[in-house]
Amino acid sequence: MHDLRHFAYRLAGAALLAAGLSACADGGGGTFDFDADLPKPHDYPIHGIDVSKFQGTVDWNAVAASGVKFAYLKATEGGDHVDEQFQANWQGAAAAGLPRGAYHFVYWCRPWTEEMSWFEQNVPVDPNALPPVLDVEATPTSHTCHRHLDQASVIPEMRAMLQEMERHFGKWPIIYSTVDFYEAMLSDGQLSDYRIWVRSVKHHPSVKYAGREWTFWQYQSDGHVPGVDGKVDRNAFAGSEAAWQAFVNPNAAASDKPPAIQAAADQPPADLATAQAQATQ
Repeated sequence: MHDLRHFAYRLAGAALLAAGLSACADGGGGTFDFDADLPKPHDYPIHGIDVSKFQGTVDWNAVAASGVKFAYLKATEGGDHVDEQFQANWQGAAAAGLPRGAYHFVYWCRPWTEEMSWFEQNVPVDPNALPPVLDVEATPTSHTCHRHLDQASVIPEMRAMLQEMERHFGKWPIIYSTVDFYEAMLSDGQLSDYRIWVRSVKHHPSVKYAGREWTFWQYQSDGHVPGVDGKVDRNAFAGSEAAWQAFVNPNAAASDKPPAIQAAADQPPADLATAQAQATQ
């Protein structure tokens, strides 16, 4: 009975995923209307989702059977908030055999050391996990943080957080950025030694993130995937299936940077206290 149900999941999921790739919106519910002369989401073979408490309880077996290849899970925000569904999602995705990683949403009015300490307290160190992600976005509507963001202060804080993620988890982290944040903070090449996960629901990333190589592309915010009630973000991986296998190979965790970047990278500090001291020098 379990095998029949799993087979039914795969058939229904594959059909729904294929339909979704050819009939979803620029973030809406019509058809993809990306740039005619550039690759479309369906041109990339590896697709995944990202979830938080807003997706409720996820049936990870159904997600995995549908053709979804990876998931990123919201873990923490600021220095005192943990996503209510994170532990269930972390364990459920792993049990379903789905590669998964955790992301931290930056709250710009908290010391970065507190944010990284909180992330580390709540996210297990798992050699099989995907690289951690630093989610950086402008939050002008925040009722509690009215900080004006500028490159002079934001970039050093981001670099310190990324270095701390690498030190603690042993994996080269990824930056998630929206278009507006990218244009204000990163478009001149800042932190180009880190991989980036971009959001672009109307254009191929090369339009809004010109000149920047990307690893993940969040191309839809209202997708539908078996196992998830309601809408969910959908993402494409930039490479081939072979490149994906290399990406998820835990044995590559210590050497997944391009050689030039690996050679030029500073050695991460040995602990969080040392990282804080170096960042303030």
